[in-house]
Amino acid sequence: MTEGEESAVADFLQILEEHRKNCEQQGKYVEAEIAKNRLEELKAHEENRKKEAMRARQIAERLGVEEAHMLEFQQFNMTWDKKMGDYESHARDLIESMKERHTNQLQSFSKKLLAKQPRPKFSTELLNYRKIQEHLAKAKDYAEAHKMKMKADRLEAYETERWTKQKEQEMLQQEAKFKQAKQQELTALQKRIQTGREEQKKQRHVDLERLLQRYQNVKNELEAQQNLEKLKAERQHQSIGLGANAIKKSKRKASKARH
Repeated sequence: MTEGEESAVADFLQILEEHRKNCEQQGKYVEAEIAKNRLEELKAHEENRKKEAMRARQIAERLGVEEAHMLEFQQFNMTWDKKMGDYESHARDLIESMKERHTNQLQSFSKKLLAKQPRPKFSTELLNYRKIQEHLAKAKDYAEAHKMKMKADRLEAYETERWTKQKEQEMLQQEAKFKQAKQQELTALQKRIQTGREEQKKQRHVDLERLLQRYQNVKNELEAQQNLEKLKAERQHQSIGLGANAIKKSKRKASKARH
């Protein structure tokens, strides 16, 4: 009902009340009784209408709070899902970038190790064999020089293979040490990412608790206001009822006194 309609109802009740009083003063008690009954019916109807209107409005207010909370909750989840999704995407980029950088660094490191490899340092025995080989060749003792060359070649092949294996082992150890250092760097990055991930989860939980507490506070405040409004309306209704009963009792006493 609009404000204008409520005003019209109040005006009509006022007119009807004045009519009842006029009938009472003029001794038109039948008409006064009809007016009184009509007034009571209209007042009861108006009271029920107000109660229903208040109940509907309060339900709408509670639904409004619930709807606002759901919208805020949805926005909260959307914001946090995006924030955490962006974090995971950035974390993946960091890890992939570091892995790629480590691969390039390992290749560069291996090339430097190969470039820095010195020539084999042969044993004194082999060097003596080569000197003897040269002396025999200069002395034109080619048969013995050939024998010594074959002997020196076998020893050089053996020492070269041994040196190569030793250097390969050293390179593998250096590369393993390099890889371990890079793996530690990657592990440290992953730990920092995990720490950030856990901090995000904790902060999301804290923010959610705050959101739910705000909702509960608003809900409790609205419930308290609505209960106060209902209590006020009930007291007003009781006050009107008591006033009407008092008037009835006063009239009955006056009637008995006249008789």
